[in-house]
This record gives sequence, structure tokens and C-alpha cells, in this order.
Amino acid sequence: MSFLLAELDGQLARLVTYFGAPQSAVAAQLIQRAGYSSNLAGRVRKACLAAMLRKKSDEARRLRLQGIDTVARNLDLLSRLGRRAVDQAEKTRKIKLLRADTYVAPLTLVRKTVACIQEALDGQDSRLAVRIGQARGEIDTFHDRLFRTYTRDMAETKHTEDLAYALLALNEVSRMGEALEAISEALLSINIGQTVQFERYFTLRSVLAGVAGDEDDEISLKPLAETRSGSAISSVEMRDRKGRSVAAVFKDGDKRKVKEERVGVKSWNSVYPGLAPEILSYEKNGQSAALLIEHLDGETFEDIVLGGSDAALATAQKALHKTVRDIWRTTLTDEPAQMAAMEQLAKRMKDVIRLHPRLVPGAQTINGVLLPGLPALIDRAQAREAALPAPFSVYIHGDFNLDNVIYDPVAAKIRFIDLHRSRYMDYVQDVSVFMVSNYRLQVLDAATRARIAGVAVAMHEMAEKFARRQKDGTYHYRLALGLARSFASSTRFVVDADHARRMLLRARYILETALAVPEGREARFKLPVKDLFHD
Repeated sequence: MSFLLAELDGQLARLVTYFGAPQSAVAAQLIQRAGYSSNLAGRVRKACLAAMLRKKSDEARRLRLQGIDTVARNLDLLSRLGRRAVDQAEKTRKIKLLRADTYVAPLTLVRKTVACIQEALDGQDSRLAVRIGQARGEIDTFHDRLFRTYTRDMAETKHTEDLAYALLALNEVSRMGEALEAISEALLSINIGQTVQFERYFTLRSVLAGVAGDEDDEISLKPLAETRSGSAISSVEMRDRKGRSVAAVFKDGDKRKVKEERVGVKSWNSVYPGLAPEILSYEKNGQSAALLIEHLDGETFEDIVLGGSDAALATAQKALHKTVRDIWRTTLTDEPAQMAAMEQLAKRMKDVIRLHPRLVPGAQTINGVLLPGLPALIDRAQAREAALPAPFSVYIHGDFNLDNVIYDPVAAKIRFIDLHRSRYMDYVQDVSVFMVSNYRLQVLDAATRARIAGVAVAMHEMAEKFARRQKDGTYHYRLALGLARSFASSTRFVVDADHARRMLLRARYILETALAVPEGREARFKLPVKDLFHD
């Protein structure tokens, strides 16, 4: 790495010299150095790969090696961009139109910035790493200014070919800013313990400002999850203003999604205090936003189902059922609710078909009997569902998957996370989502599958008792539509074709069975839930 940085410094010095006074001899010297930087970068990357394969690395070591690999790759890119910029500049015949001397300042900045990389890497200096990334802003400003000049010149001269080559040279220099930002991100990722984008680092610093102590303290991040909507969730370790160790959860992403999460948390804390985590800080920046949320002790329900003892699972289930029943009783209103499960499924079928086109055939004829395609069944079920609203509303989670429920065995308490879809709605929405989030777990051994089925069925049995007490006559029919929706739509997250086929066949069976019930007789319908969840 030291040799690579030294070699690149020499190449950048020649690059500055060339644009200060363009000469073909200097350009040739620069182009002849191509193999040097490429070979050195290759040796660094090869060493990083060998170090990762040689012995089992902890996460910090693996991330550092990946970061060094990224730095080497982008240093080599800087070298290639410089050569390409000179190559395009050499093609201009009327050299005055290139305005070569204007390149000296940004290229000098690139050289000075590259000179900081070794110090930032060795000292794990985040402030210096940030300065490296900030060079992109100055290079972008240079690009925009010179781009306007070139395009203006194009309207005033016949030498458009020369200006076209000049624009290509400008583009290569502009991309140097992107390479420096990528190096900055790699250095910051090494320092905080998780892959991080340049802007995300500032968002993190901003959202921590009201909670953390000394802003010079290093932050430790550990990845927790990547949501399907693109948000990233990480655990954060820091010290508050009193020097105490603080653990929190940092979530950032699209502003609308993060704002919905914030609203959901606040709503739960007013509707059912103590269930949702506390919001420590919130920041928005353009189209993105970030939350710092209280860290919750305990395990996700998914971890308990897959790895906990039978006793631990039984205790957690008892706590969950008790909490859910209490929420339903506490928040129940007389306002009817329309789950619209079939409408949701219809919107998601394109994604299902895109991933599993062979598992969702259209209408078929077997021995003269017409079998409608799944989309046709969904359309028919949607019309039936519209006439069967839930007789009351309760406040629901809205995305009641196993990994959004946390149980703390010490406090014997259930907590909810990922609350951006919470609202007053048919409780069957949560019941069906929870049940299928069990089934779609891609674990194949018989004992674990039986355990998963038991958790799903137990949730149904608890909800069924609640429905009887509330005289909810169409619970079973609405549950069938909710399960059909969740079985089918969940396959867009299941790559295993066999598992996806089982889920889609269950969705089809449920819809065919529900549609066979005469209109007006829905209250007499019952689904064989145990059979559906046992493979």
C-alpha cells in the first residue's frame, strides 16, 4: 500500500505538470506508468484476499481487509482516470480550447488528498477520512463551472470536436472525486465497524448530536438488518454526556419510511405505552431521514422459535398472546375495518410472477375442466371480501413478522419494532401475517417444521377465542383470505422453488375453498388450519 501511494503521488505530480503546460513527452511518461500502479494495486488486493482465506477472521479484521481492498481498487482507478484524461486532452488540436491550466488546482487537490490516505488508514482518523471524501464536492464544483464554459464555447466556435475531447477529459477528472469518496467510505467503514456511505456517516453524526457526549469519540456500529425498502438498521455503541455507555439502534433511509416509523412509535406510546421503543433522536436531510431508537433487550421471536428451548418458547408465546389480547381489548373500537387482503395480493402478484413465473400458470383445462389462473381467483375473492368487513377495529402492528417481535425474558415483556405500518385495522391482518411468517421460514428438518407449525396454530387458536367472545362471525373467512394473501405474496421473498410452490399451492387451495362457500354462508366456513401448517 505504501508503494502504491508513492507511485500514485508520482503519477499525479506528472498529471499536474502536464495540465500546467501540456507536452506530449510528459503524457507519454504518464501513460508508460500504467503497469506500475495496476500491479501494486493487484498485489494489495491479492494480499487482502489471502489474509481473509488464511484464517478465520473476526468481523473487524474482515471489514478492515475489505476496506483496504476498496482503497487499493480506487487508487488504481485514480491512476487510470488520470491517464484517460491525458489521452483525451492529447486529441485536442487547438490546445487553447482545453483551458488546461484550470485543471491544475483540482488535480493538486486530488494529489494532496491522496497524500492523507496513509495517515487516515494507520491512525483510523475519521475526521481525516471525512476530509478525503469532501474533496469530491470541490471537484464537482470545478466540473460544473468548466462544463458551462465548454458548452458556451461550443456555441461560439467551429472546433466542436476539440471541445468534445475536452469534455471527455473533464469527465475523467470529475470521476476522481467519486473515487476519493469511495476511499473515504472505506476508511470510515473500517473505523466504525460497518459498511457506511459517505452521507450516511453525516446523518449518523447529526442524529447522535443530541445524545452522545464528546463528538470526537469514535462510534461503533454493528449491522442488524437491511429492510426490503432500502433502510439500514444498525446497533450503535457510544457514551452519553455523563460518560455512561449507551446502546441504541440507528435506522436511516427514505424520509417517508423513516417518518412513518417515527409516527408509528409515537402512536404506540400513546395507545399502549411501554410496547414500542423510545425515540432518542430524529433527523431529516433532503429525501432521507434517520432515527436513533432505544435499544431493546431480549431476542426476536424468530430466534426463540428456531433456537430457544421448548420452555423458553412456551413462556414467550404465553407473554405474546397475553400482550396481543390486551392490546386488542384496550384499543377496540366499533368502527368496521376492511383488510383488503385481495387488493394487497393483486398488487404484489407481478413481483411473485417475476420471481416464480413457472409456478403461477394461467388458466388451464384438464379433461375438459377449466381451472382458472390464480389472478382470476384473486379477482373473484376481492369482490367477496369487499362485502365482509371486520365488525370492529383494533390497533395493529401492521407488519407482524416474527423478527419484529422481541421478548425480554428478564423483564418477561413483549416489545414491538418496525412500526411504520401500524394503524387501526382488522386484527386478522396481524394474525395472518404472523402465522405465515412462521411457515415461510426456510428450515426443512421435520422437528423444527413441526415446532414452527405449532407456533402458527397457537396464534390462530388464541385469535379464534377472541373472535368468539366478540361475536365476530366471519373471522374464519377473513382469516382464509388473509392467509391466502400472505402465503402467495411471501413467495416474492422465497428463492427456493419447492418451498415457494408449497406456499402458492396453499394459497390456491384456500381461495378455491373459500370461493366454494355460497354467498351469505361465510359465517359457517372453517379452514383446516392445522393441516395447512403441517408439511
